Amino acid sequence: MPEDLYERIVELAVRRGFFWQSYEIYGGVAGFYDLGPLGVRLKEKIVQLWRRFFVQRHQELVVEVETPIIAPARVFEASGHLEHFTDPIVECTRCGRKFRADHLVEEAAGVRAEGLTPEQLTEIIRERGLRCPACGGPLSEVRAFNLLFRTTIGPYSENVGYLRPEAAQGMFVAFKRVHEAMRKRMPIGIAQVGRVARNEISPRQGMMRLREFTIAEVEFFFDPEDPGQGGYLDELLGRVADTKLRILRAEDRRRGVEEPTEYRVAEAVEEGVVANPWLAYWMAVARDFVMALGVPYDRMYFEEKAPEERAHYSAQTFDQMVRVSRWGWIEVSGHSYRTDYDLSRHMKYSGQDLTVFRQYERPVVVRRKRVMVDRAWVGRTFRSRAPEVMRAVESMPPEEVERAVREGRPIRVAEGVEVPPDRVRVVEVEEKITGRRFVPHVVEPSFGIERALYVVLEYAYREREGRVVLSIPRYLAPYEAAVFPLTRDERLVSYARRLWRELVEADLYVLYDDDGSIGRRYARADEIGVPVAVTVDYRTLEDDTVTLRDRDTWRQVRVPADRVVEAVRRFVYGGARLEDLGEPVKAAPA
Repeated sequence: MPEDLYERIVELAVRRGFFWQSYEIYGGVAGFYDLGPLGVRLKEKIVQLWRRFFVQRHQELVVEVETPIIAPARVFEASGHLEHFTDPIVECTRCGRKFRADHLVEEAAGVRAEGLTPEQLTEIIRERGLRCPACGGPLSEVRAFNLLFRTTIGPYSENVGYLRPEAAQGMFVAFKRVHEAMRKRMPIGIAQVGRVARNEISPRQGMMRLREFTIAEVEFFFDPEDPGQGGYLDELLGRVADTKLRILRAEDRRRGVEEPTEYRVAEAVEEGVVANPWLAYWMAVARDFVMALGVPYDRMYFEEKAPEERAHYSAQTFDQMVRVSRWGWIEVSGHSYRTDYDLSRHMKYSGQDLTVFRQYERPVVVRRKRVMVDRAWVGRTFRSRAPEVMRAVESMPPEEVERAVREGRPIRVAEGVEVPPDRVRVVEVEEKITGRRFVPHVVEPSFGIERALYVVLEYAYREREGRVVLSIPRYLAPYEAAVFPLTRDERLVSYARRLWRELVEADLYVLYDDDGSIGRRYARADEIGVPVAVTVDYRTLEDDTVTLRDRDTWRQVRVPADRVVEAVRRFVYGGARLEDLGEPVKAAPA
């Protein structure tokens, strides 16, 4: 493949309507891209495929919601994004340009800088004598820059809100409602596809790093003490036990290892390579999804992030990496074990109970110590405050009360409120426990859809006999078929238009083109990835048969016109070979 593959893809994307930089007539704005007509169709197909893998095939476990893209500041204070969602920024003190400091250090000094603190980055800049790459001026101290887009909700300036940087918080905040609506199912996944915004310091790499993009996420909630409740985990892990994952562990990266190691999913879980079995399961699903986008198995792997590289909410994170021509290995999805971080934080900041009650199959009898207080004495002594004092004493740790009683010390409840040790005792009681409450733990697979779109285009790009062919997986193609009359003979045009309408009425997206030679039209269809072309020729007028042409092989077969809809569906979505659909045509025009 040519070295300038990226430029060729971008040129094709702009010219044929996949994507281009936003606000072009005003000079463009970094980090914003428009999707054209074909880009929108391709994106829709990718999202449909994602839903098939992560929602539809797991519909007994996963449901989908939609939440707002703007949230009150309190939500992001609770989630930790106001404090932690930052990148390091450095400014040229001469020309005023600002740069992402870790990227600048990596490019100029050739050292890995991800996860370094602002102080560490400043030290490297000073030691290496790094200067502004634009004007050569001196650089400032590195500081943290928050990536949230700030706005106001309504007309009051104090009503601060932020555009969400991930879809996750809407799902965490809605967890209680979804859990109740789904009859308190556990485990349960909540999925969402939607727009997010990140105020990147200096976005580059085209569609790879955007300030606004579409994200597809699942927040999968489970009982940490019984993650396979209902037998789901054993069943699903059994399906993927032998699925192979290429994993580059953080400890291997520290030792300078660059090649990932291959693990079966079962091995990765048993050996503790992946900390949680649900995390391993969704990584296996993600592997198959990315392969369905057209990426070969050996062109992807999962990279474990070191503790200093992980997001503030994560106990373990793997980035799913895919090889591309311009930038080498890029992240297409992130897989995080978020533990109970998010729900616990939202419980604390909202004051709402987000725990889940799990009913035991049979009640469990346990012996517990309980603090008992002389209620009559408390009533006479504290009068109106008596209920408050009794609750405070009886909720104290039994061991602490026992120690005070043994030592003859009064039990101090609050400032100026004490209960003598002879008015308190600790007893053992039997309790029947019918269940327990817990805060669910969460694993999260998260995909950037625009990155996936670019990856699809790069892995589909082919050049054959001076032509560009986009060999997009058939089920992802923006148009499922094209219909061409061989010439502009009115009889052929009329027949072709009727056939085109029949395909459209069958809920297919179909290109119609009668401009130029048939070879040129085939070439144009190949260039935008149309899997199959239907050609109406003069034989059609005699026997009502048409030709079907395969985009990738350029071979053709002849089929009855009344079977075209079925044949297109079988070819595009059923995986049928062209040869299975009709009679081969010899020496067909390319």
